Amino acid sequence: MKLFGRKSDVAVIGYGSWATALIGLLTKKGKSVCWHVRNLEILDTVRNEGRNPKYLSELELNTKLIELSADINTVVDSSDTVLIAVPAAYLKGFLEPLKTSLEGKLIISATKGLLPGEYMSVSQYLISSYNIQEKDICIISGPSHAEEVSRGKLCYLTAAGADQARTEAAAELFRCDCMNISYCPDVLGIEYSAVLKNIYGVAAGIASGLGYGDNFLAVLVAQCAKEMFQFLDILFPAQRSCSDRKYVSDLLVTCYSSYSRNRRLGNLIGRGCTVRGALNELTQIAEGYFASAGIKQICDRNSIELPVADMVYRVLYQNANARKALKALAPRL
Repeated sequence: MKLFGRKSDVAVIGYGSWATALIGLLTKKGKSVCWHVRNLEILDTVRNEGRNPKYLSELELNTKLIELSADINTVVDSSDTVLIAVPAAYLKGFLEPLKTSLEGKLIISATKGLLPGEYMSVSQYLISSYNIQEKDICIISGPSHAEEVSRGKLCYLTAAGADQARTEAAAELFRCDCMNISYCPDVLGIEYSAVLKNIYGVAAGIASGLGYGDNFLAVLVAQCAKEMFQFLDILFPAQRSCSDRKYVSDLLVTCYSSYSRNRRLGNLIGRGCTVRGALNELTQIAEGYFASAGIKQICDRNSIELPVADMVYRVLYQNANARKALKALAPRL
C-alpha cells in the first residue's frame, strides 16, 4: 500500500491508547501512517469521524495522513518502519497472521511487558521468533501516559537500541517541542525496568487502597527501585546509575499517577476487590498482572529474591490476603 505515491513513513500495529496517542503525535508532525486496526468498529469510526471511539476518543486524528487496514500484512508491507504498540499479553495473537517478513525493517517497540508463557521481553521474542537483528530493534520507553501525550504535555522518553544511528532515526520520528527523547544502548535494562515498574505500580496501589500513607509509600517505592536495579545487575550487567531518569522516572509515575492502570489495579485490590473483580473493573490491560507471573518464573530460575514483587505475585496468583501480605512485608523494607 502506498500513500501519496510513496510508502508510508510508519506502519503501526495496535489501536489502544498508546498507539492512538503516538499516531496523533506522528501525524501532527506530518508523518504518514498505515495503521493496523483489526477491530472493524474502531476502524470505521476512525475513517469516518477521525477519532478512536474506544481509546482517547477526544483526540482528533488527521485522517488525511492515515491509511487504515485490518490486514496486518498490508500494513507491514506499507513501510520500512514498523511501530508496535500492542499490550504484551496480546502481541503473539496480533502477529500470528503475519506472513510478510520483518527482516531489515526498523522495528520500534512501544510495548512495556513480558509475553505470557514466554518469560521474555518484546525484543527477545522478536529476535528469537522473527529473525530480526538486534540492530534493527528500538525500544521507546519512559513515563508516557497516553492521556498526557495526546494533550501535548511535556514528556521525556528513552530510545534504547544496539545501533545508535538506527535508534536516533526512530527517536526523530517522535521528537518535537513536547517530546524529548534521549538515547540509551541498554535495551534489556530499559525493557525490564519497564516490566518491573508495572509490578511495583500494583504494589503501590495495594498500599494506597489499604490506607497506608505517603510516608510508607515513599519507603516502599525506594525498595522497589532497589529491587529493580538488583534484578537488572544480576541478569543484564551494565553501567547504570540508580539516579538515572531512564530507569526510575517510569517507576515513579507508575507508582504515583492517577493515570496508572497498574496502580489502580492494586488500589482496587487493597480496597477489598477480588483480583478477578479488579481486573474486570479496568477497561484496559494492566501489564503488571501478566508481568508478575513472568518475573516470578525468571526469579525462581535465577535464585533472585525480590520481596515486593513476590508479595504482589502472592496476592495476584496465590490468593494471599493483601492486608496480611503487606503487613508481613513492611518490616523488610
